[in-house]
Amino acid sequence: MRSLVTGGAGFIGSNLVDALVARGDEVLVLDDLSTGRRENVTEGAALLEADIVDASAVGGAFAEHRPDVVFHLAAQIDVRDSVADPGHDARVNVEGTIVLLEAARRQGARLVFASTGGAIYGETEVVPTPEDAPRRPLAPYGQGKAAAEDYCALYARLYAADVVALRYANVYGPRQDPLGEGGVVAIFAERAHRGEPAIAFGDGRQTRDFVYVDDVVAANLAAAGRPGAEGAYNVGRGEETSVLELAAMFGIEVEHRPERPGEVRRSALDPVRASRELRWEAQVGVAEGLERTLRWVRAR
Repeated sequence: MRSLVTGGAGFIGSNLVDALVARGDEVLVLDDLSTGRRENVTEGAALLEADIVDASAVGGAFAEHRPDVVFHLAAQIDVRDSVADPGHDARVNVEGTIVLLEAARRQGARLVFASTGGAIYGETEVVPTPEDAPRRPLAPYGQGKAAAEDYCALYARLYAADVVALRYANVYGPRQDPLGEGGVVAIFAERAHRGEPAIAFGDGRQTRDFVYVDDVVAANLAAAGRPGAEGAYNVGRGEETSVLELAAMFGIEVEHRPERPGEVRRSALDPVRASRELRWEAQVGVAEGLERTLRWVRAR
């Protein structure tokens, strides 16, 4: 197949590109390299340095590469930045998605959109949280992803566009930036490698659903391979792990800092729909995934 991966030089995107190249796809990576790294793009994939908001550049990429499937992972992912500049967040995450939807519609390509779970659901009464739970974003980042999902649904209704959204839990693994806001596993792995304590905001009992990047790659491939699948699917393990438990798994001490306002207390995604309709289930347990991640940090 011919695949196009936006954000393919980033953490999740580059791992996905590796898998696509390994299975024999012709792969074009579209990335502005604002956070992605050129060295992350494996040999065998082409790289076009461009902004997803640039409709002309995106249209040219589609015309030349003629993708069968588009994996849209490019995004503004920092929650704090979205609060500081919600307009920029919306331009990238909402307008950029519209540009991709238009190009995919014209090409007749299937589009797999990388969304988010915890940031969309916000504080929820049901944990693990199913896809039909109310969406209550606590920051412009989650609101932008929710709006982008709505545009995906609109294109499906209006144009019968072949599009599906994947709501990721907390993804971790090799190539995650320890300087990124969402990369708590990467941060803890770096601290474990250096023999430094972990930092916990508040009591450290807030929970997240940690899903290994290889499992997220598999979810993308499963979604791309089932054209009848539509709407949004949770991609997580459905298990809660607290910050304190995470630190204990790494064998490091914890230093507590003041609680950060607006932080979701509990978060885990119900993956039953993905299991039933996409035939996807996470295979890598948290302990094994942390061990793999720490090995990568030490080897690097």
